Amino acid sequence: MDYFHYEHRFELESGETLPEVTIAYHTYGTLNADKNNVVWVCHALTANADAATWWEGVVGNDHVIDPKKYFIVCANILGSCYGSSGPLSIDPATKKPYYSTFPQITIRDMVKAHILLRDHLRIEKIFLIMGGSMGGYQALEWSVMEKSRIENLFILATSPTESAWGIATHTAQRLSIEADSTWKDMSPEAGKKGLKAARAIGMLTYRNYGIMVKHQTDPDTEKLDNYKASSYINYQGDKLVQRFNAYTYWLLTKSMDSHHLGRGRGGKLEPVLNSITQRTLIIGISSDILCPLIEQKFIANNLPDATLIEIDSTYGHDGFMVESKIISQHLAEWLGNPPFVLGYGATI
Repeated sequence: MDYFHYEHRFELESGETLPEVTIAYHTYGTLNADKNNVVWVCHALTANADAATWWEGVVGNDHVIDPKKYFIVCANILGSCYGSSGPLSIDPATKKPYYSTFPQITIRDMVKAHILLRDHLRIEKIFLIMGGSMGGYQALEWSVMEKSRIENLFILATSPTESAWGIATHTAQRLSIEADSTWKDMSPEAGKKGLKAARAIGMLTYRNYGIMVKHQTDPDTEKLDNYKASSYINYQGDKLVQRFNAYTYWLLTKSMDSHHLGRGRGGKLEPVLNSITQRTLIIGISSDILCPLIEQKFIANNLPDATLIEIDSTYGHDGFMVESKIISQHLAEWLGNPPFVLGYGATI
C-alpha cells in the first residue's frame, strides 16, 4: 500500500473544505516507455485499493487485466476506512478523529481527489478506466471530468444517476445505523449493530429472490426457527462489521445518493452522456435489482460509441463480482486480446 498526501486545502462540492487529503493506493505492473498502458480500477462501496484481491479473476497475474501488460492503479475512495481520508482520520484542528464531523462528500469529490493522485503519479493518459456499481459511478464521472485523458471506458452494473430505489435503500440502511444506541459515540466501534442491520438490507438488493431461494432454502421442513437464510444474513452482517465502519458506511451511502452526471451540467443526463466519446464497454446483469439492466441500456443508448452486453446470471447485482470468468471473456474480446489462460485454470 502506498499513500499520497496532499497538504493543501481541498474544496468539496458542498463548499466545505478538508485541510488536507490522504489517498491510499496500490499499483501493479510497470508504466511502459510510451506511457500508454495505464488501467485505472475504481472500486465499489466497501472495497479497497487492492483490486487484485477483491476482483480476483479480472485483475492480477494471468488475468485479463494483467500487470505483465498493464500499469494498474487502484486508489481507495475519499471517505473510506481503508487508508484514504475519512471519518476515522485525524482532524488536524482537533487532533482527534473526525467521526460524524467529517464533511459530506460526493462521487465527484472522490474523482477530484484521484485526479490529484494521477498528477502525482505523472500519468498523462489512462488507456482504460473501469469499475462496477459505485466504481462505475466514478468511472463515468471521470470520463466527463477529464475527457481528453481517458481513452477507453468499461463499466458494469452501474447507472448515470442514483435511482429513487437506490436512495430509498440507502436511507433504510442509514436509519438502521442511526437506530443503534451507540451511533455518534466518539469511537470507531459506534453503530456496529446498526451497520450489521444495514448490511442485511443491502444483501437483499445485492442478490434477489431466485438466488436466495436456490441457495438458502432449508431442507428441513419441520423447523420452527434458526433458518438457513437467517444464518446467511447474520453471517454477512458480521463479516462486514469485522472489516468496515458505520461512520464510513453512512457517509458513503450519502455520496451515492447524490450521484447525478447532470448536476451542474444542465440537469439532463442525455447530453452529458452524449459528450462521453470514449469507446465504452457496458455490462449489465439480467437479475440485478439494484442497478437493473434498464439503466445500462439507457447509458448505451446515449453514448456515441458503446457496446452493451447482458450477462444472464442468477447472482443479481453481485454478479459483477461473481461472474469474473464471463466478464473477463467479454472484456478480453472487446480489448482485442488473444485467447489466454486465467489464473484459476479456465481458458478464454
